[in-house]
Amino acid sequence: MSIINMQTMRYINLLDKVSRVKTSKCFVHNNTIFFAVSQRDISKAIGPNAENIKKIQNSLGKKVKIITEAKGVENARKFIENVVAPIKFKSLEIRDEEMLITAGNNQNKASLIGRDKRRYEELNKIVKNFFGMDLRII
Repeated sequence: MSIINMQTMRYINLLDKVSRVKTSKCFVHNNTIFFAVSQRDISKAIGPNAENIKKIQNSLGKKVKIITEAKGVENARKFIENVVAPIKFKSLEIRDEEMLITAGNNQNKASLIGRDKRRYEELNKIVKNFFGMDLRII
């Protein structure tokens, strides 16, 4: 797991204050703040009518998503799908300590990589922190 910086700690504390859900897994991808919480706490974190998400978004001025945390590489596909949604990809394979995403078509591949490889670098960092693997998109 990566080192939590002060900005990330601020986000985590805000989630805890608003929803009373504890997590240590927070990251930014594509200008969206993601909180990965356990499956049993996901509805509590979102709140009734997504009120908790709205409060956090209004406070930070950024888009917020709450997703289910991955319990290991067996849940990697669902976790990555939640992070990159609404972009779809064809498949996810794990080979030799490397996560390989098959994008399907050129538009999906371009969307996953992003301008100047910014999204790819963010996603690669997330995959390294959560699963300890490198990411490759084909």
